[in-house]
Parts: sequence; structure tokens; C-alpha cells
Amino acid sequence: MFQTFDDSADPSLGLVRLAALRAELARRGLDGFIVPRADEHQGEYVPPSAERLKWLTGFSGSAGAAVVLRDRAAVFVDGRYTLQVRQQVDMAAYEPVDLVATPPSVWLETALPAGARFGYDPWLHTVAGVRALERAAERAGATLVAVDGNPVDAIWPDRPAAPLGRVRLQPLDFAGEAPADKLARLGRILAERRADAVVLTQPDSIAWTFNIRGADVPHTPLPLSFAILRRDGRPSLFIDGRKLGNEERAHLEDLADVEEPAALAPALEALGAGKAAVLIDPAWVASAVATRIREAGGQLVEGEDPVILPKARKNAAEIAGTRSAHLRDAAAFARFLAWFDREAPKGGLDEIAVVEALEAFRRETGELVDISFDTISGSGPNGAVVHYRVTRKTNRPVEPGTLFLIDSGAQYRDGTTDITRTIAVGTPTETMRACFTRVLKGHIAIATARFPKGTAGGHLDAFARAALWQAGLDYDHGTGHGVGSFLSVHEGPQRIAKTGMVPLEPGMILSNEPGYYRTGAFGIRIENLILVTEPAEIPGGDRPMMAFETLTLAPIDRRLIAPELLTRAELQWLDAYHARVLAEVGPLVDAETRAFLEEATRGLG
Repeated sequence: MFQTFDDSADPSLGLVRLAALRAELARRGLDGFIVPRADEHQGEYVPPSAERLKWLTGFSGSAGAAVVLRDRAAVFVDGRYTLQVRQQVDMAAYEPVDLVATPPSVWLETALPAGARFGYDPWLHTVAGVRALERAAERAGATLVAVDGNPVDAIWPDRPAAPLGRVRLQPLDFAGEAPADKLARLGRILAERRADAVVLTQPDSIAWTFNIRGADVPHTPLPLSFAILRRDGRPSLFIDGRKLGNEERAHLEDLADVEEPAALAPALEALGAGKAAVLIDPAWVASAVATRIREAGGQLVEGEDPVILPKARKNAAEIAGTRSAHLRDAAAFARFLAWFDREAPKGGLDEIAVVEALEAFRRETGELVDISFDTISGSGPNGAVVHYRVTRKTNRPVEPGTLFLIDSGAQYRDGTTDITRTIAVGTPTETMRACFTRVLKGHIAIATARFPKGTAGGHLDAFARAALWQAGLDYDHGTGHGVGSFLSVHEGPQRIAKTGMVPLEPGMILSNEPGYYRTGAFGIRIENLILVTEPAEIPGGDRPMMAFETLTLAPIDRRLIAPELLTRAELQWLDAYHARVLAEVGPLVDAETRAFLEEATRGLG
């Protein structure tokens, strides 16, 4: 199994570890410290050795932070984790704070005592993040202190070792562009930005640039590493050599100078000493990197990581790969749905059994490299926990009269998938059907949207919420995130969310996943991945419009749909989508699964 069900987070240890950290801070002459859920690369995915927030507080979500002062402590989480944080963290030790409404920098302005010395690890905070902390400390009359050596590490006796996942080459048939051509293209971008070099700290940017994949973090094929790309001259890649086989080393040494991670600091100082103009992304690059360059005499040129947009715009090979991956995954998921439909009414299923069965169906494709994230398998009220992760302690049975939410994905060499379906177990209530149908209306609104060049995801987000808003309902997460090509299941810069202001471009892949969650009762989410298509003329129109191609192919539970709430156009979309599911997936599955599909995709219109 790729997914495990242990619950290593123990809320009862919260006060003990908090006291140990306060003692360590006092020893260092610090009055407080911030512990982000981050590593040196500032990405969403971190190895076990960097799970400091989880070890200290018990919170296992993918975003958050803790602030520890002498007499109070707070844990910051966003709307996805408002229920989870109270389950995992000792509320006697930490007060929960909304990460979006009151980020740590804002909270500290009033919480920090005047004269306090507040510490942070400069490798775990971005340039922009440190600026926000500096402003907070100044307004509070406190001093911000960059620590040398993380105090959490000093009190973590069994901290895991840094990962040494094997690096693999990503074949050109899947990547679609040779790394030498990518490097030349990035060199031209550096010239346009008047930069001599750029420091890449995000492992997915490095993986895309050099056509490699790794195995350093769970479920995402990232090779933890750093790189310096130069406008003129060979790039440098800083990666632990123990991750490289002979073929991978030869591939990389043909493109770059391959060095150990310890060589990064001297290389940054050399850039500074040479008075180089170095491009850094303040939203992603660790403060420690920028400080090394600046203090050595270099000029910092702030701008977006030049890899982010080219990586987001999938090329023809990557698009072909993701279509193949989604069709393969669709067949496995259809077999799972047919199995669930047979077994759930019998009783005896629980959340863990469902996760195990779905992973088994994907393994039987013979192409599964990993799951793309821990499956969210929520029965009844657990489905209302947006990013719920089942453990042996929380495992619930699948019971009649409930909704079952299953959010899962797979990593294949040719693409990454992510799909959510909400399934009725027994007969759903009218409230369940009404809420589900309003979520479906929002999903269809995104799937059928047409929009001109320059439109951002933030312009479309309300499309997904309108039907819910009309009933006084909403959800506290974004409607869609970007997705990589056998890379991160959460990829920027594109997103469909109230704050998503990056224009959508052809080739970008996003999720379409509106939802609704009733605490203590049920959760609903319908998620497909979608591809932004090239602009096309619309008959009678006067400008070309982009649209979305739906990549995910799986039935949407007809038992949960109230047809009277759908318009004729919405019914037509649903029936056409289901006809496509049957036509494309039906030939790939066994007779029993096909019979299930025929019933599950039967027209409503």
C-alpha cells in the first residue's frame, strides 16, 4: 500500500513538546518562534524530516504554522482544516487562528510584547514572508532574529533522516521537449529580465527543466535539490549524489555541473562576489538564499520563477499523456465504483477498506507509480472534513443513509490524476439531493464556461458558487487548482479561486471541484480535471473564446441528482458527459463493470 493509516500525531504530547520548545527558546535568549509547515524549498510537499509542525503540534495538514510565545501559542490553518485542527491539536496548548483572515504576521502585531526577541528559521521562510514578519516585529516594538539551527530540531530526538529517493529520467515521449531546449528558452527569459542567473529552489521546477523525477516526498515525484541557471554558461545542479544512478548522472552532467548540496552556499556567495544580477522569486525563495547573495555583493532581481508558466502550459506530448493517464485511471475507477455499488449495501465496509480497494484497482493497471495524495475517504460526517485523512482511530463504517466522499488520484509516468465523487449509500434525503444538485450546477457552470484571453480563475470562481449562494450555502476552499504532468497534483500559478488572478492559458490543467459541507452530517464534492483549450470562434461572435475540455471520465451519482433543479442545458451536458464516459471507458472494462456503467450513465434528460 502507498497509503498508510497510522496516526503518529498525538495531541496529548502537545503541552509536553510545547514546554520543551519554550525551554530551548529561553536557552537561546528568544521570547518566541514561528514554526511553518515548510522545508528549504518552500513547497507544499515536504519529507518526514521537515514535518516540524506536525511533530510539535499534531496538526498534519498541508498548510499551516504555529507561533510560540512565552505565555501563549497559536496554530494557524485555513478553511480546509477548521475541523481537523481541533481533532489533532491540544486546544489547551494552542489557540486555532484563521490563516487567511489573520496570518501570523498580523497576529504578531498585537501578540508580541514590546522588546521581545522573536526567532525564525531563514531557510523555512520566503523573502516575502520574512518582510511581513519584519513589519510585524517593527509595529510591535520587537526584534526579529534569524536563528542558526532550528530549535525544533534540537528537541526532536528521533527526527527522520533527510530522504535519498532515487532520481529517474522522464522520457522525451512524455516530456515533449528536450532539457537543452528548455534551458535555452529559460536563458532567453533571463535576458529579457536583465538577469545574469536565477536560483531555482522549487523541486518541481528543477524536475521539469532537466526532465527528471524523484522520490523524496510522499506521492509526488520530486527530487529535492537546488539549481542555478545562468544566462550565459552552464547551469549548476545541487543534489545529493547518492540519489543518482550512472544513467541519471550522465544525463545531468551532459547538461549541468552536478554538485553536492553543501556547494550551494559558496555558489551563492560567488554569484554575489561577481556582482551578478540574480533573479529570485520572493514568493518561493528562502530568505537565507537571498541573504547570501546580497551580503556577498550581488544584485537581487525580484520576479516570478521563470519555469512556473512554461511548466503550466502543457505541450502536445504532455496533453496526450494526461489524456492516456485519465482514460487508464477511468477504467480502474469504474471497476472501483462497480465494486462499491455491489459491496456497500451488504455492510462490512469501512473507510480504510475502501481506500485499499481503490488502490488495488489502480495497481492492477500495471502502470501505477504511486497515488498522487493520501486518499480522502470520508463516510458520513467525516466527509464534511474537507481534507480528512482516515487513520485506524478515525476509521468509520460505510452505513446506509449516508453519503460517502472519495477524493483520490494516481501518478502515472504519462500523467497525474485527481478525482472526487460523492456516492449515496442507501436512499439519500431530499436535503442531500438538493445540496448535491446545487454543487453539480456549479460544476457544470465551470465545465461549460467560455472566456476570452486574459480571463483569470478568479473571474470564474463565482460561476461555481452561484447556485449554492442562492440557497445561502457556500464552501471554504478554492474551486480549482493547477495540476502537473507526472508532478505535483497541486501546481501553480493557475487556480480557480476568489484570489486567483493569473490569466488562464491554453494547455493549463486545473481541477473543477465545488463542494458543500454540513458539519457533523455529510460532505459533497464533485471533481474533474479540465484542460484549457485554444481560443476558437463562436458562431455569431466577434472574438475567439477559450473553453475547458473535461479530462476525467467517471459517472456522477444519478441517485443524488434532483433533475427538477437542473436547466435543460445542464441536463444535456450531464447526459452528453455520461454518454462519453460509457463510450470511452466501457470498452476497457469487464462485462460486470460495463453493466454497472450502462446503468450509472443512463440519461436523465
